[in-house]
Amino acid sequence: MALPWALAVLSLLPLLDAQSPACPNFSVPITNASLDQISGKWFYIASAFRFPEYKKEASKIHAVFFYFTPNHTEDTILLREYITVGDQCIYNISSVKVQRENGTLSKSENGTEHFVHLLLPKDPKTVMLSAFPEDKQKMGLSFYADKPEATPEQMEQFYDYLTCMGMDKSEVMYSDEKKNLCLPLEKQHDEERKKEEERSKTGTA
Repeated sequence: MALPWALAVLSLLPLLDAQSPACPNFSVPITNASLDQISGKWFYIASAFRFPEYKKEASKIHAVFFYFTPNHTEDTILLREYITVGDQCIYNISSVKVQRENGTLSKSENGTEHFVHLLLPKDPKTVMLSAFPEDKQKMGLSFYADKPEATPEQMEQFYDYLTCMGMDKSEVMYSDEKKNLCLPLEKQHDEERKKEEERSKTGTA
């Protein structure tokens, strides 16, 4: 089953020329510090999409967690994602491109480059990705945290961004960590990596 990465947030996204001063700046340049901040493990918490295709895809997903491993010199991010859809766990590995000046991330899928703006809220333990923020008919916002459940304060940040974009809480879809089926596979991958590291050390000794 082919699903766009990170909950279908990488939609085609024209560069944003203007936005209300009350809204977050969607074109903040991405720096090495930004990449360091988003490095590591993230859990999908919630999202709201108006574009029917992406809204449909998002509604199928119960839980998502993923790993970002940035490469500063190549301006890429290795993405390893675990997606629970229905009664199965889907595991994907892919490469995300970083457009530093525009503040966007992109990924090639089926011959098309898909873009999202990276948003870094005040709380460094959260990340947001925006799609089509300038298009009221297609816009979307997805929210991630470093733990499976966000705090009330973190959720309020998400709602504030959502309201600013012109969306409503009633449009939000939430993850359900209780339905996460990917933890055993993640554990298996961790064990395999550890064994590989041990073999590498033994081989060079």
